[in-house]
Amino acid sequence: MMPAGTVVAIAPMMDWTDRYCRAFHRRLTKRALLFTEMIVADAVLHGNRDRLIGFSEAEHPLALQLGGSDPDKLARAARIAEDYGYDEINLNVGCPSDRVRSGTFGACLMREPALVGDCIAAMTGAVGVPVTVKCRIGVDDQDPARALDDLAGPVIDAGAAAIWVHARKAWLSGLSPKENREVPPLDYERVYRLKRDRPEVFIGINGGIGSLAEAAGHLRRVDGAMLGRAAYQTPALLASIDRDLYGDASTAADVHAVVVGFLPQIEAWLAEGVRLGSILRPLLGLFHGCPGARRWRQLLTVEGHRPGAGVEVVERALAAVGAAEREVRLDFSRNSSETGVPQAVA
Repeated sequence: MMPAGTVVAIAPMMDWTDRYCRAFHRRLTKRALLFTEMIVADAVLHGNRDRLIGFSEAEHPLALQLGGSDPDKLARAARIAEDYGYDEINLNVGCPSDRVRSGTFGACLMREPALVGDCIAAMTGAVGVPVTVKCRIGVDDQDPARALDDLAGPVIDAGAAAIWVHARKAWLSGLSPKENREVPPLDYERVYRLKRDRPEVFIGINGGIGSLAEAAGHLRRVDGAMLGRAAYQTPALLASIDRDLYGDASTAADVHAVVVGFLPQIEAWLAEGVRLGSILRPLLGLFHGCPGARRWRQLLTVEGHRPGAGVEVVERALAAVGAAEREVRLDFSRNSSETGVPQAVA
């Protein structure tokens, strides 16, 4: 179990952690902190707010991640987010996509720590909920030994409640956003050093964490562990977070039951005109590595995109997984009988 005050979070991921994904993840874990995708401050101020930042009460605890570099706009967007009921507002200082490069925010802000401090000061002055930062250890030719400290100082002085660090550099020249998630080497020790130097500040770590055991290892050195691609590609691991990391055995989730319990929500979204394929995307990796996983993905991917498809697609896919699991148990039982292994082992 984690020390008191530590946090497990699901990373903000553009085009991934939308409301359908978050609603599904929340059924797997009641305790982990969820994040939205990055939403640009201008979009919050001038766009369709209900569509962009609306969420279900069931998603709490939930943080809104904002993108931008104008302190006034970020403060106004943060105030709107607080009115919507978000538990935390996070500033993106780590995204390396082409979109943020042209807008002078995201990872570009690693080069402008004073401006980041101004942004955080404006946001903390505008809202009562915690304001946090998610950053990299450096960008391009910056020396991480200095870059992270240079950013952390103004951010902490401005009142940030936490710094979440993706423990890689971001290379804005020469690497795609996908490559930036994989190619730059991980430097967890750099994040640990920030925590040692700033013991009074909440420091969370992100990047390459593929299991709850790895997360638990980091939590012995820092205050928070953030799961990214592992949470999306193999979401079943989230079902053990509450039990294994928070010590809350009562909420350990059975993934089959989670899917069944999610069906009414799927039906409600379908009634609103949402496409089934958009809803099912976060479920594709649920049975990764399990019997029937291939058939599960095939049915959801192919059948789920057909006109008029409904929850019966998910029901058929779940039945296929159940059948595959029963066949594996039957084969094991037969083999056990033939080799003389006691049946109780199965």
